[in-house]
Amino acid sequence: MRRVRAGWILVASAALASVACGSEQGDPNPSGEGVAGTVTVFAAASLRDTFTEIGAAFEQAHDDAAVVFNFAGSSDLAGQLAQGAPADVFASADPVTMSRVVDEGLVAGEPVLFAANTLTIVTEPGNPKGITSFADLGRDGVSAVVCAPRVPCGAATVRAEEATGTELSPVSEESSVADVLAKVTSGQADAGLVYVTDARAAGDAVTVVAFPESGDSVNTYPIAVLEDSRNPDAARAFVDFVTGPEGLEILGESGFAGP
Repeated sequence: MRRVRAGWILVASAALASVACGSEQGDPNPSGEGVAGTVTVFAAASLRDTFTEIGAAFEQAHDDAAVVFNFAGSSDLAGQLAQGAPADVFASADPVTMSRVVDEGLVAGEPVLFAANTLTIVTEPGNPKGITSFADLGRDGVSAVVCAPRVPCGAATVRAEEATGTELSPVSEESSVADVLAKVTSGQADAGLVYVTDARAAGDAVTVVAFPESGDSVNTYPIAVLEDSRNPDAARAFVDFVTGPEGLEILGESGFAGP
């Protein structure tokens, strides 16, 4: 079975214990005064649609501010940041990946948990292979695609395998949940494991098959201002917006749960 290193699981537990439920990113600026300039946000691929909407709402609330996004797999983004890529905010799909960035000394203050997401199965429309359970993904004649174990959605997949006692032999392992979804919607795979938010966004392009063990594959999302932010005031304002009432409402409407 594909595995995630035990040490990383311990890091995740420590990160969950240390991350606050309220913003620790600095002094809040509830009035939004002085929020201007560009905020560059590195965010997990599963946040693309939701953060795009949140970014538009943030810009509407702050006329002099603009948000630029870089969406990719969380591990890829962490690697880019470690190599010096300029950014103001990082939002990861799990605390393990965030902890890598924290350990590199790249985060200002403490990350904040702001959402949770759960895996589900998606198939081609109409579910032609008759998939009804997680175990069916390992059935002969079913081509399944998943995230690679090194990325958050892949780590969640490993936990689902362990919970169900199923060892998958996927036809491919992708670097982001968006890539998994694309393999299914393009007909390159019969089924895939994605987050419920991605499945909802895909609409009629997929059929969703829930599985009861999905409770073992929940990921929580932290967000943080970066130490080398070129616009820390606006970066803190964006984090406060995401974790505030309007941001949380948009996240909830997209299918994210509370952290």
